Amino acid sequence: MKIIHHSAASRGHANHGWLNTHHSFSFAGYYDPDRTNFGALRVLNDDEVAAGRGFGAHSHDNMEIISIPLEGDLEHQDNMGNTTVIRAGDIQVMSAGTGVVHSEKNRNRDRDVKFLQIWVIPNRRDVRPRYEQITMDSQREANAWNRVLGPEPGEGAVWIHQDAYFSIGRFASDTATTYSLNRPGHGVYFFILEGSATVEGQDVGHRDGLGIIDATTIKLTAGPAGVRILAMEVPMK
Repeated sequence: MKIIHHSAASRGHANHGWLNTHHSFSFAGYYDPDRTNFGALRVLNDDEVAAGRGFGAHSHDNMEIISIPLEGDLEHQDNMGNTTVIRAGDIQVMSAGTGVVHSEKNRNRDRDVKFLQIWVIPNRRDVRPRYEQITMDSQREANAWNRVLGPEPGEGAVWIHQDAYFSIGRFASDTATTYSLNRPGHGVYFFILEGSATVEGQDVGHRDGLGIIDATTIKLTAGPAGVRILAMEVPMK
């Protein structure tokens, strides 16, 4: 088993006034040759967008883009005809494929919006662009792993063009649990949304990341205040 610990403080950081962002992996002006990706997981940005501001129309291609709002309301528009709002408790995916143009902005004028922007390298290039959005069932993450993303359509989950599995769990104080990987050759990158935990002997706290390779099961114990944690399982090759 190989463990890679990325503390919250070690992330790349940029504050543009309207956007305060932290990068777990190399992105834009932040580059670390040892942190370009974790297998097929290419980008994990922790974004905070000021009231009424946002990302203007811009293009992507051949990337699976996942957005998970944590606070506030994020308005999405794209050239596929979608105009939607995603909120805490939702998950959104966009398969950029042959190319999409989209914008994202903070719908609120009185508070910031916080969300995770995640990119996964697809297993197929030049697919037809697609958009999907659901509201996750938060009750299913109580002391359990609630799968919210997979490689094919499933109840309560979105899907992308990659053999990837995302799950969110909320575990009460000192609760012990196990994460079992779905496929040989996969790794899992844990990201702490709230609280703290010990994962295979490594203490992790708010916004820390922990990648684990060459394992089939992973032991986790929630900290004194509990933990809410995102597990991103992806192919490593």
